[in-house]
Amino acid sequence: MSNLDKLKFLRAVDTLSCAVHAQASGTMDDYFPKTLLAKKIETLILEEASEQLTSNVRQQAMLCIVTLSQVAPPFSLSQKLDLVNAGISRVFALPLIIPSVDWKDSASLYFQTAQALEDMLQALVMDGLDPNMVMLQEVLEIILPWLTMSEKMQEQTRALGTIAHLLRFICNFPKLLHMTEFSISGKLMGTLGLFCMNPQYDICMRASEGLLYLFQVLVLQRRGMKQKTELILKELQKHFHGEWFVHLQDLTMCFRKYLTPEERADVIMVAMEAMTSAGRNDDSAASKILEMILKYSVPAIGKVPEIVQYIYHNLYSITETTAQDTVKQVLLLLAQTYTDEVILTLFKMQDRSPRGARKPWGILASCPRGYQTILEHLLQRLTPHRKARGLESGHRGEISALIATRAIHELLLEPSRRTEVQTLFPSLIMALLFQTSFLVVEGGAASVQDHQHFTEWMDSVSSTVEALKTLMQSTGYGDHVSHIQKFGGWELLTSPDRHYDGVTLLARALVTKNCWHNQPIFSVVISDLQGLDCTSYRTALVFMAELLRCPNVAAIVDDITVYILADGFHSQDPTSVKLLLRVVETFAKHGNMGRQLRLLQPFVLNCCFSLDGDIVTETFLVLQCLVEHLTWQQSSSFLVQLTFTLGHFFEEESEHLRSAAFAIYAAILAKVKRRSLIFPLKHQVLNSLVLLVLHLQDRDTSVAQNCRQALCHKATILGWSRLKAVFAEKDMWTILRALLEKEAGKALWFLKQCVSLFKSPQAPIRQAAVWFAGQIIQTLDTDEAGEIEEAHTALWSMRDDPDPAVSCLATQTFHIVEAKEKLLDRTQTSCFCLRRPWETGF
Repeated sequence: MSNLDKLKFLRAVDTLSCAVHAQASGTMDDYFPKTLLAKKIETLILEEASEQLTSNVRQQAMLCIVTLSQVAPPFSLSQKLDLVNAGISRVFALPLIIPSVDWKDSASLYFQTAQALEDMLQALVMDGLDPNMVMLQEVLEIILPWLTMSEKMQEQTRALGTIAHLLRFICNFPKLLHMTEFSISGKLMGTLGLFCMNPQYDICMRASEGLLYLFQVLVLQRRGMKQKTELILKELQKHFHGEWFVHLQDLTMCFRKYLTPEERADVIMVAMEAMTSAGRNDDSAASKILEMILKYSVPAIGKVPEIVQYIYHNLYSITETTAQDTVKQVLLLLAQTYTDEVILTLFKMQDRSPRGARKPWGILASCPRGYQTILEHLLQRLTPHRKARGLESGHRGEISALIATRAIHELLLEPSRRTEVQTLFPSLIMALLFQTSFLVVEGGAASVQDHQHFTEWMDSVSSTVEALKTLMQSTGYGDHVSHIQKFGGWELLTSPDRHYDGVTLLARALVTKNCWHNQPIFSVVISDLQGLDCTSYRTALVFMAELLRCPNVAAIVDDITVYILADGFHSQDPTSVKLLLRVVETFAKHGNMGRQLRLLQPFVLNCCFSLDGDIVTETFLVLQCLVEHLTWQQSSSFLVQLTFTLGHFFEEESEHLRSAAFAIYAAILAKVKRRSLIFPLKHQVLNSLVLLVLHLQDRDTSVAQNCRQALCHKATILGWSRLKAVFAEKDMWTILRALLEKEAGKALWFLKQCVSLFKSPQAPIRQAAVWFAGQIIQTLDTDEAGEIEEAHTALWSMRDDPDPAVSCLATQTFHIVEAKEKLLDRTQTSCFCLRRPWETGF
């Protein structure tokens, strides 16, 4: 077809379109398929040369599309996009208009053609009476490569002009269809912002125009208060021909207020892609844009993994120093705000990269404040019992404790941030230790049973322990690490059976080698104790028990700390209670913790009556230590209370506990001075005399030895100098006779003590008690005879004792007492005749 034929055809289509449009319900398909007409017009446009503009065929073809778009049926999306591609490719690619004899005619033809293109694009964007923003986005996606990938100024200028005119056209409509699906705003804003700083005047001005119309669209469609919207629009209009800095201010405002998180991410990505593009020199412009939009607190940003991946792969392809620093700042800001997402993405990239690729961790460690913020966030992931501090605005994809451990390890390998590590060392060491305990104690058994997960479990444990070692080395505790290694502490930490031995060694190393963090570590342990699970609670107690051996740590134990420890005595875990008992022992050894001991002593005494035998045994060991280190002046009330508590164990079947009770009792008596022997202690001392003497017959020789020592101490504090030698050297029978002879006035008291021992589980002691009771009764005179009814009844019942020797002696003693009664009855009436058991048949 000649140009004349083409123009005739186009006029015919235009005439037909107008006729159909004039009909109330007319459709082009009633006359000729609209699809075929559009395809033919597209072909005519594509047949036009892109190297020159000599006719108005393409102009008339695009205007014909405008007319055709107004009649039914509507174009399909694919057909619209084909027409857009055809029109843009045959207009944007035209060469510059070179001044010549007829250049004015050429310029006029070009401007008419460019206007026709814009009319066609506007018509295709419309959906009825309103613009369709999804279609506009498709059109802009076709135009943008002509702007970003072209090196020709005229192509860039035409693309920018077309974008600006389309956006200006959209501003005229209050209602836009599918605005929520218009997601190219960020990409468009970033691209136009970059070209606002282009040194070419035409490019700069058209980009500024497009950017400001984009702002107006966003303000109008995503507005808040009407009054505020009008004010913002006035300001934008005022800045229409402003300098690039003014446009950057507007861009920053719209970036924060009118873009979605995903669109903000697109702005950032556009700027970073500009920095790494080999064919463009936008490093400075991109740096300025990123610096401005991220200057203050970062708003919500989407597509964080995509941004991090791009930085990971392209950081060192940016050659300009300022631009490289800006990209590092972007990564650091994202890491502070979206720590979990950044960490997860970095590990995915690192695991896919060759070994030794650690470049992003150095970036995260480059800023002291950011480094500390990230470590604090990771610390929260290791300590879920702590209250969250809101370091992350989005909670998208929280990382696990194991990932947090890996990240901490990577950050600790950066040597430049020792000061920040020093600050967080107490919390970090305990968090990593608790994580190790969880993996080893709770996760170990399950992993060992399931062989499939055994290797994974071992990797988790070893990586956590390695993080712990790296933490200590990076804080200046390399000697401590070697010391623990020397005694096999690190291996013990990974052993399910001996894990707590490893915890003890670790804490002991900090104490013996004078770690300067011991006090703050102790404070962290105390603050954590109330919110820990069972495994970590035990780890905390083991660690704390060792730390308290350090005088500087013990010096900061206040009442609140003691109350927290006291609450632990209610634990159902015997091991925890035993650890707390050892803490009390440590307090006593320090010698200057009287108040703390007084607060804990009631809980220690309660442990004497625990249903768990191991706890009772441990309690007695601790009591021995307490008595050894306490003075009577400081702890007299506790020691007196302890003497009464020990009385419950003097007849204990367990020889170990019985011996310990008498040993502790003897040690207490050794501290008592005669001037301090006042009620109720004096009553207790006298009330246990016979018991001590009879236990010289105890089947446990250590009990007999302890009783003899206790008797000697009693003789000293009672002022019985003559009896002291007897107590120290003579046998039980001699001591009993001497006691009855020297202290005849206490005969009835001694008799009551004998009767109480009739129930002793040891036959020799029961036998001695019966014998001594008989001796006492025989010494009583007439006036005292009425006081022995209870003893007489007890002797009667002892005739049935399971031990033959005791039974025989009881029978003999009873008859002797009975004979004495008859002798007394001859002279006067005795109260023995009243309801005697042998007279009533019992």
